[in-house]
Amino acid sequence: MEEWYQQWFDADYAELYAHRDAAEAALGVATALAAAPELARGPVLDLACGSGRHLEVLRSCNPQAFGLDLSLSLLSRAGSGLRPWLVQGDMRRLPLRPGSLAGICLWFTPFGYFDDGENRRLFGGLADVLEPGGILWMDYLNAPAVRSDLTPAEERLVRGGLEVEIRRSLEGNRVVKRMRIRRPATGDLREVAESVRLYDPAELEGFAAEVGLRLRCVFGGYDGTGYGAASSRWIGVFEKRQ
Repeated sequence: MEEWYQQWFDADYAELYAHRDAAEAALGVATALAAAPELARGPVLDLACGSGRHLEVLRSCNPQAFGLDLSLSLLSRAGSGLRPWLVQGDMRRLPLRPGSLAGICLWFTPFGYFDDGENRRLFGGLADVLEPGGILWMDYLNAPAVRSDLTPAEERLVRGGLEVEIRRSLEGNRVVKRMRIRRPATGDLREVAESVRLYDPAELEGFAAEVGLRLRCVFGGYDGTGYGAASSRWIGVFEKRQ
């Protein structure tokens, strides 16, 4: 049986999250480059890049940046000029040599999809393909804020005509979002879910330290605001030890 992340990242996903746009990507990349100028040179991987909105901005200053995503549907939505720099693949099995990257960027929570063992092995795999001094930019949920301020239910009318009912719950150590998506024009109804393991900041820092990464700085938003317990994001900038 396919896992949720093998089924969900398609045209419906792209419509639901269309508000995550080029302007947000430009803001986030600018913050990343200010905190880690190393990302502007050398091979840099935008991991789980989707249609490449962050990658397009990054490549304007680093022509060696490229992207990888599991979803052929999202990759096919990229502009034609970006497609030569996109690879389809699984983040757990990167087709890269050890020490071959100057940086890796993970945008919009592409971490925590798997069980604890696989999540920790993923951290190790990312560290392995970074060169000494290489940068890992990790954009992740702020777990304390998710636990304290979870919105259990909402309804949305999404641009493009989707009607979406959302139910959120904390199930053990995961946050689960279940969605009923209806297209009024056709009557099509679909049910999908997202399930992400919640890790506190100290746990993420511990995973990083185990594989030779040290935390350089942390942000609470794409605009570079400082991190706090109520921040919407936990964005860690890690550096591989020399």
